[in-house]
Amino acid sequence: MTAVDGFDITVVAVLVAISALLVAGEVAIGRVSRSRVDELRRDGSRRATALVKLLDNRARYVNVLLLAQLATTAVALVIATIVALDVVPASRPWAVVLAAGVMTFVSFVVLGVAPRTLGRQHAEPIALAFAAPARVLGVILGPVANALILLGNMLTPGKGYREGPFATQAELRELVDLAEADDVIEDDERQMIHSVFELGDTIAREVMVPRMDMIVIEGTKTLRQAISLGLRSGYSRIPVIGENFDDIVGIVYLKDITRRTYEHHEAESAERVESLMRPPYFVPDSKNADELLREMQAARVHLAIVVDEYGGTAGLVTIEDILEEIVGEITDEYDVAAPEVEALADGNYRVHARMHVEDFAELVGIHLDSDEEGVDTVGGLLAKRLGRVPLPGSTVAVGGFQLTAERAEGRRNRIGTVLVSAVEPSEAASDEAD
Repeated sequence: MTAVDGFDITVVAVLVAISALLVAGEVAIGRVSRSRVDELRRDGSRRATALVKLLDNRARYVNVLLLAQLATTAVALVIATIVALDVVPASRPWAVVLAAGVMTFVSFVVLGVAPRTLGRQHAEPIALAFAAPARVLGVILGPVANALILLGNMLTPGKGYREGPFATQAELRELVDLAEADDVIEDDERQMIHSVFELGDTIAREVMVPRMDMIVIEGTKTLRQAISLGLRSGYSRIPVIGENFDDIVGIVYLKDITRRTYEHHEAESAERVESLMRPPYFVPDSKNADELLREMQAARVHLAIVVDEYGGTAGLVTIEDILEEIVGEITDEYDVAAPEVEALADGNYRVHARMHVEDFAELVGIHLDSDEEGVDTVGGLLAKRLGRVPLPGSTVAVGGFQLTAERAEGRRNRIGTVLVSAVEPSEAASDEAD
């Protein structure tokens, strides 16, 4: 080995060390807590002040550090290959294999495991140390990183990430999964955190109570009739309609009616619902659920009317409906838990109205496609075949089976279960002919 080779190996070692530091800095900056840094800044730490400015655009500096790390690693690999060709001059392929093997080991251990572990274990001090160097690199390499991200997005099918894919929600999701795998958090906590992320991709149409399941009251009904409907349905807030379902004119609160009738008993039959209704809160069916939750909290409303693109009533959504997307089903004394499928002694089935139509088709051995039918649930299939809202006792024939709507249940007072029984071929044919 010549003196030149020794110098080259030293350069490779220095480049690898710099690359390892950049990896540790990248991980630390991506992981450090903003609230903790704010606390250090309030205590008078100058480095914390610099780090806070960096965290205002965290993705930019993560991208810059990653670019610098990849560049130093690439240069180290090239120099290592040149050294290997000098050490093993008789066989160029073996020299390349030697260089690749050594650098793979170095990349995995020295640039992968060690600095990332340090970056996670000591995120705060490493991030503080890298605040100033990262800002300098941001000035030098920031435009280059942005240009490369733009080029990468142009070459990538679909919509890319404007700030790059390296400091995105996906990394947070992975951290949550790792925390659950290491028993730092429980599985239900992991699922809840994932649900919070997914809430931003959920729209009002996906969480609303559909139009067919809404309980409404005409504005001309008496307060006594409204009390009766509220007690029977289990609702404390009921939409008030004018001419039809698409004419939502207000929301009546059972609490308001109770107070009015308590103070003036004659109001039960003398006054109309429209005299006590509150203004309705309308939202488009395409509004994101997380944004809708914030708006409803700010407006202090618990129920919103969802309208479709034509201005018609698509359904309604409550704060509880949105929260259920995060914490799961919220049940109360009006909710009755039932199995999705119950096999009966006579060979028939009782299925939940919310059972997916394709799961139902697999259960009874027939072909049904949710896209072709235009509905997702057995209850929706029942309503479509009937051409109206199903009432208890309504029946339709589907693929040689008779579907019978059973009693309404739950807070939303909708058909809860459907009785499925096989019918004779002649009966099914006559039903289809009708």
